[in-house]
Amino acid sequence: MARKRREWIPGDTLHITSRGNRKEELFYDDEDRYFYLALLAKAKKKYPFYLHSYCLMNNHIHLLLETTHTPPGKIIHTTHTSYARYFNNRYNLVGHVFQGRYVSKRIMDAAHFLYVSRYIHRNPLEANIVSDLSSYFWSSYPSYINGKEDPLVTKEKILQFYPLDSINNYRYYVEAQLDY
Repeated sequence: MARKRREWIPGDTLHITSRGNRKEELFYDDEDRYFYLALLAKAKKKYPFYLHSYCLMNNHIHLLLETTHTPPGKIIHTTHTSYARYFNNRYNLVGHVFQGRYVSKRIMDAAHFLYVSRYIHRNPLEANIVSDLSSYFWSSYPSYINGKEDPLVTKEKILQFYPLDSINNYRYYVEAQLDY
């Protein structure tokens, strides 16, 4: 049976996830993570898109990506094919690096958009990797709350929902209900 063709409309905003093959690690060290982000930046130059949030976990990735004129499949294919080639060469491996096709879920409204951003940014906390989200370097969250620029990330769309003291209000939204 043929795979179902993905529906896409220019301007779609999607929550994209992809996991390491057999749930294995995608990133063994910081060099791998830097390389993945560099590939994402390269894809962004070739196929412009807006990346509102991201998080690189050890064995999977999350992207909150808004397309412009290029289907997300081209963006992810370009990034993941290059990363798989790099990863297999670096570690003298063969075969698949990513498990199957990436998963994409269309963002339906503003509440869903904010929820997914929060979900992505809370991932390291929920996985018990960190107790302070601002300390997780491999996420777009520090750029939101520390005011640090990240050329990959477009923060304006999320922060516009908090017109007064946007950074602190977004921080409160993401970190609310934490057990300290």
